[in-house]
Amino acid sequence: MSFFESISKKAKLNAAIKQTAEARNIGGHAADQLFKKVYQDYAEVVANEPLIAEALYNWGLALLHQARSKSGELAANIYQDAIAKFSFCLTIEQAYLAAALDGGFAYMELARIKRVKPDDSLYEMAKSYFEKANSIQAGAASYNLACIYALRNEKEACHNALEVSKNKGYLPIAADILADPDLESIRNHDWFVDFMESLNKKPEAVIEEAAVNENAADAPVIETAEVENVTANEEPVKDEADVTPFKAAADYTVAGDEGAPLNENADVAVESDEAVVKN
Repeated sequence: MSFFESISKKAKLNAAIKQTAEARNIGGHAADQLFKKVYQDYAEVVANEPLIAEALYNWGLALLHQARSKSGELAANIYQDAIAKFSFCLTIEQAYLAAALDGGFAYMELARIKRVKPDDSLYEMAKSYFEKANSIQAGAASYNLACIYALRNEKEACHNALEVSKNKGYLPIAADILADPDLESIRNHDWFVDFMESLNKKPEAVIEEAAVNENAADAPVIETAEVENVTANEEPVKDEADVTPFKAAADYTVAGDEGAPLNENADVAVESDEAVVKN
């Protein structure tokens, strides 16, 4: 690829990302038309250079947001298309944390659309994606794993996952945890009540560290380099979604769809790049 072609594709990719954000804000039929355009733009970016994880991730993210505005089979089809993009992104760049997280969200939301039981393979695939995310960045998806364990009534595994999420700093605020329907089965257990109460307590270690820091205010600062872009050594997650990663012709616009209901069961994810911790 020439230098000019590379610059041109980057510009197209950036424009498509911005238009995706616009589509998410406007909603309705106009949003569907804009989604259709950005899908074609993403396809053109990867047409002759398929190893562009950024394009694939953002393509999947656009599909994920559109799926949340639909219902029934249409939503299910878009979720599967999004999963295919996240899967291919992870095949290309195995340490792409956002793709692992959003792939897990897509599978969980697809499971809700299809109203399957917690032991269904869709939840198992969501679990695989979240475990992949944790292998990239410890604790990043532990809360989401706790939700799956709670749905399956696996209390000890749920407790352990919540503790990891807390210790790694990825736990949502207490109000969101208490309102999470996925945790309904464990909400009245003594250990969960104790866990929630512990969130309001300041650890002694933190208090001691604060005191040490006050006494060491004049000490010389020794800088250490942070390690970024950790590469996971695991195999890429294998998906069940039977969708071609570069299916650019997909048109999820439906006549008269302006009033299509939102997917009420969809989790609200915090994305990375718009990064992601569930609910």
